[in-house]
Amino acid sequence: MGSGGENLDPRFLKRLAREILDACAQGAQPAIVVGGGNIYRGATGAALGMERSSADQMGMLATVINSLALQAAIEAEGGVARVMSAIAMPQVAEPFVQKEAVRHLEQGRVVIFAAGTGNPYFTTDTAASLRAAEIHADLLLKGTKVDGVYDSDPARNPNASKFDRLTYDEVLFKGLRVMDLTAITLCRDNRIPLCVFSILEPGNLAAILAGEARGTTIGMA
Repeated sequence: MGSGGENLDPRFLKRLAREILDACAQGAQPAIVVGGGNIYRGATGAALGMERSSADQMGMLATVINSLALQAAIEAEGGVARVMSAIAMPQVAEPFVQKEAVRHLEQGRVVIFAAGTGNPYFTTDTAASLRAAEIHADLLLKGTKVDGVYDSDPARNPNASKFDRLTYDEVLFKGLRVMDLTAITLCRDNRIPLCVFSILEPGNLAAILAGEARGTTIGMA
């Protein structure tokens, strides 16, 4: 989301696309789940009295808009990207098929998963964990506005402490708001390591892929 009130920031999209393609050049096979909160949040609509299923469907459609924008940015930088949607819309995106997603990755294409899980009541975090399990991802990266996981909200508490490393059980026991419980449990049960980092700081993605410690790493005990 842009700082001037626009829903999409072309400068950020260009920088993010470049970093994703740099990751490809490092040998990574990035698959991306995009949220839709800059356009519409299903939870917000539900809180205002809209029927929850309809509100969530609107939120999932917002993720498709963002996915198409990211695809366009990647292709403008010379890359190849495919948007795969959990909701059928063949005119704008491929349907999500696990084997096809893996094939795209093996052929050097960036895969962008849109429309969440395709079901209401599930978050984008859960969609990311689910897709990571389905494609047998080596690492799940969660790009956020903060540089890791804290024991309280650093925007409200200047004395909040950052965790460098946590286990999934610690996240669940401490009630840390890293991802929703379904997403965390999916990662734990499928032994997928997770790194929470700031997507706003240029160079973080390349640094993590190079093995540098950035953000907060979450894994098994």
